[in-house]
Amino acid sequence: MVYSTNEDGTINYEGNKVFDPIENIQGDDRFLERIGDRQYQLHEQEHWSYLTNVNHHIYQATVDYFHELGSKYTLLPLTTRLISSPGAVFGSETIDYTEDTSPITLEWFDMDKTAFLSESSQVYLELALAQQGVDQVHSIYNSFRKEEADNTHLSEFHHIEYEGQVGQERNEEIVEELLVKILDRLLDEGRSDLEQFLGHDEIVELEELRADPVRRISFDEALSLLREDTGDQKYEEFTEAHFGDWEEVRLTELFDGKIVAVQEYPLLEVPFYHAEKDTNGPRVAKNSDFIWPGYRETVGTGERVAHLEDVEEKAELFNLPREDYEPYIRARQFDDYERTSGFGIGWERLVQGLLNMPSIISVAHFPRTHTGLKP
Repeated sequence: MVYSTNEDGTINYEGNKVFDPIENIQGDDRFLERIGDRQYQLHEQEHWSYLTNVNHHIYQATVDYFHELGSKYTLLPLTTRLISSPGAVFGSETIDYTEDTSPITLEWFDMDKTAFLSESSQVYLELALAQQGVDQVHSIYNSFRKEEADNTHLSEFHHIEYEGQVGQERNEEIVEELLVKILDRLLDEGRSDLEQFLGHDEIVELEELRADPVRRISFDEALSLLREDTGDQKYEEFTEAHFGDWEEVRLTELFDGKIVAVQEYPLLEVPFYHAEKDTNGPRVAKNSDFIWPGYRETVGTGERVAHLEDVEEKAELFNLPREDYEPYIRARQFDDYERTSGFGIGWERLVQGLLNMPSIISVAHFPRTHTGLKP
């Protein structure tokens, strides 16, 4: 387990072979402060070369899996007007999609409008499926968020992203298959690299994880479990407002170190492109977040809005700039349009969870944060 929860709402780091345990990791910014010494660290600290090997194994396992699946690698832009950052609507209030979301902006030649650095390839992967004879696509790209970095966030990170003409159930199966493929590669061919970070018991836990990786619950069930576990009545409210890093870590503890796939989040508190699931209760999305054992959400998944009238409703609720999003909206008018689902895996978060590392900054060879651009 990377982290463990305390009753007072704090989180401890449990340590591995490279790093000692840390109390209250949320309040610890030592890794952010040491970024300027990275070149020295790469030269002097042996574990970085093993981390390089781990990254290579993840890359190779991912490429092999998508090839077997029939998914096509797709080259995409990093500059865009089609941002897909989350933005909660809360009831009937609209949001300003260029103000209430968090893209990084830049000037693009002499254009009046600013450009955004992509924070996900997902929208373009959807558009790529308009090609004849292409039903599954993927990318491995940089993503950018205008958020302050901390021990589980980077301002620039890497995504493994997939989009296919499949439903959400199959989409989740593909996530699980890919994660098992990565674990297979690391345990079978990269064990000596894992052993630089993890002890015998932690290796055994990874072997048990690949044999039986995922537990699925609804968001409503997750809140009920947290309410029962803590006695805190705030979890009575069906909202993500009380569902943060502590809750994610705690859920995996309640499920004895399994990956927990939390499904059906509040519809208007997740990105606009998620389809709605038919229920008799609150409006929920056809989506799920996969929470790594003892850690955070590492994979975000969802089925996309398929019908023109539904995406039109979302465009109004989320106040999407229509000129920018018109290609995305109008794609639903093609006679041969098929609904799609997809997911994004945060690469650095996956590595942090796999190796029980204290900070996402400690797994990035050249971390990009809000504090600077060194080295």
